[in-house]
Amino acid sequence: MVLSGFFVTNALVAEFIGVKLFSLEKTFGYEEVNWTILGQSNLSFTLTAGVLLWPVVFVMTDIINEYYGRKGVRRLSYMTAGLIAYGFLMIFGAIHLDPAEFWRSSHQSNPNVSADIKTAVTDYNAAFQLTFGQSLWIIVASLVAFLVGQVADVSAFHWIKKTTGERKIWLRATGSTMISQFIDSFVVIFIAFYIGAGWSLSRVLAISIMSYIYKATMAVLLTPVIYAVHGLIERYLGPELAEKMRKAAQH
Repeated sequence: MVLSGFFVTNALVAEFIGVKLFSLEKTFGYEEVNWTILGQSNLSFTLTAGVLLWPVVFVMTDIINEYYGRKGVRRLSYMTAGLIAYGFLMIFGAIHLDPAEFWRSSHQSNPNVSADIKTAVTDYNAAFQLTFGQSLWIIVASLVAFLVGQVADVSAFHWIKKTTGERKIWLRATGSTMISQFIDSFVVIFIAFYIGAGWSLSRVLAISIMSYIYKATMAVLLTPVIYAVHGLIERYLGPELAEKMRKAAQH
């Protein structure tokens, strides 16, 4: 329940905050890299805020995979995709509610809202619609990429585990995450912007590569977290039950 709750929460929050784009370099006080890839110049690490949480989702996938196997991860993935779709449906309904007139400008009298925001945002309802009203193509792309990435993660995890046995947790966990993140990075941008927005294929591929560089780096950096969570679960379950669950998860 704890693992599933954390998994679903991270996936939902990642979808909802993903509308914001941020500069990774500027966040840490550096100039943008401005690389050129596949003829596309001025590329930098401009990422959606959702990337802060998606690596955690895939780490949780590997942990759940370790003890509950393909069936457990797939069931949880399908449920999560359904909950994400449900969340977007509720937001769509909220966007089309008639706002209370005083609420449209209620932020103007709020002392905790900065003067810059008060000047930029004159209608609170319009800001709400703009923030949460993601395009249908982006919603479809994120859901498809999530499911395809999860299936790829599960398959890669068990293939590596079958090859290496119980050894090398880092290889099956980090390796499967890097494979699934590679697929996720290209699928979401291809559907959202190649099909949905008519971008050129070279531009889509270049931006996907930049996104994957970040995700792959995070997958490696989060490897110690996998060992830490794995250790906590082993102590909680006890060696006999943990081994029994791991063996059952392989089938």
